[in-house]
This record gives sequence, C-alpha cells and structure tokens, in this order.
Amino acid sequence: MDGTQLQNLLMEKAQTMPKKARRVAEYLLANTREASFRSIGDIAEELKVSKAQLVRVAQMLGFSGYAELKGCLQKAILEQVNPAALLARAVSRGDSLPDTISKAEHANIDDTLTQLSEDNTKKFCDMVKKAHSVYCAGWGISSIVAELLHIRLSVMGQKSALFKRGSLSLWEQARSIKAGDVVIVCELPSYAVEVTEAVELASKNGAKIITITDSLAAPVCRFASLSFFVSANSPTFGSSTIGPLFLVHVLTSILALSLGNESKKAFDEQANFLHDERIFHPIFGLKY
Repeated sequence: MDGTQLQNLLMEKAQTMPKKARRVAEYLLANTREASFRSIGDIAEELKVSKAQLVRVAQMLGFSGYAELKGCLQKAILEQVNPAALLARAVSRGDSLPDTISKAEHANIDDTLTQLSEDNTKKFCDMVKKAHSVYCAGWGISSIVAELLHIRLSVMGQKSALFKRGSLSLWEQARSIKAGDVVIVCELPSYAVEVTEAVELASKNGAKIITITDSLAAPVCRFASLSFFVSANSPTFGSSTIGPLFLVHVLTSILALSLGNESKKAFDEQANFLHDERIFHPIFGLKY
C-alpha cells in the first residue's frame, strides 16, 4: 500500500468510525510523519486514549495491529523523501520541472515564514547572546544549513563553531560542549542516530539545544529548549534546503539588529577585510 492509498483508506474509514476512533484516524492523517516515528504510548497519551484503542483503529483499517500500521506509515514517509521515487513521479506527470520546483520552493518559503513567531525569534536572540559558545550542528545536507549559520554568526563576531562529521564523530565533538553553550542543530530527513546521540550528550552536559527541523517527529526535538520548523518539500530530491536557509537568513538578520553596536562594529571590520586587494578584486564588488 502506497502513501496515497493509505491516505484514501484513512479518509474513507474515518467517516464511519466511532468518535474516539475517528479522532485517531484524523490524527494519523494530519500527522503522518510524527505518527510514523513516535511510539504507540506517546500517541495514546497525546490523544488521551488507550493503546488498545490504537490497536483497534489499526484493525478497523485492515491491519493485523498497530505495528503493521506504523510500518505502512513509515513506508509512506520514505516515499516522500526517496529521490528516485520523486524524480520518477515528476517525469511521469510530464510537468515543466523548473515551474514545479519554483512553485515548491515558493511554498517552502511561505510555509517556513508562517511557522516563525516573534516570541521564538526573541528567544533565539536572547539564547545566542547569552551563550558562551554557539555550536552549529548538521549531518549530510543539513550541514549546509549549519555552515551558513556558522558563517553568519562569525561575521557578526559571535563565538561559534561548526559541528559536523569530520575526523571526529559528532559524539566525540559533543563531549567538549558544556553548560553555558548553545547547540543549534539542523536535522532534515533522514534523521541520523549519531546526530540524536550527540545532541543528547550535549544536553546532558548542560548545553541548551535549538532545533531547526521539518517536523516535531525529528528525534532531536526531545532535547530542545527552542524549536523552529521549516518546510523542505522537493519534487526531486529528498529535502530542499531553501526553506531552512531562508530561516537562517531571517534569524541572523534579526540577531544582527538585536546586537546593535556590537554587530555594527563586526560589520565594519568585515568591510575592511573586503577592501583588502590582496584577497579581492574590488572592481567586481565587495559583497560577502
């Protein structure tokens, strides 16, 4: 059963289910990704129903039990992030791929902006300004987002480090992160066990965690003091970085204003660096 078939099954069966069972089905429809990663106990607690109720709903849908339903949910999510499947779908539709990508990325930016609140941006600024050091963490494609964040913070004169896999594992690097530090981790699907374990260690050591993810289902969210959610849908590759990069651009711009004279001094120093003709050709402009 593919994702579309599962969605249609849930919508069809929900119409005839008793009230509690219908609430479960509607939750699964609206939160497929979260449900595919969360335990049966977590979902039962959130919906204020018993685990047995979730099993009964799975059986009403034709599954042997909740474990089989959860496996089908996970398969549906993997379809959404499988580059080969996404590309095949785009080809079969025969749409103009540039137009399709443009529409998807505009939607990613709009959706990311909609999920951004003034309260959370203020908390972000306060946490970064109070931090002893800021660690920008990411794995795979998410490390691109972490690297932009590290660049922006460094340009503003903030003490930061890029925290990604290299000669040392993330877990080995996380051992040096302590109380007073802040870890900002970007985690797009697929979620990596090593990232989760490294963030958990940093949290146990007393560091504050800020997450940038596409879903509350991301395991790193369990350790977050502050979470930002982005849209990262792509018609071809598994995850787009446009939404997350847009979020970093917005957050660091707001932080720069919040830092006031401190950021102005850092930008003046950056401007002097850009005028160094041993490094840059001034005729081509001085943007960084």
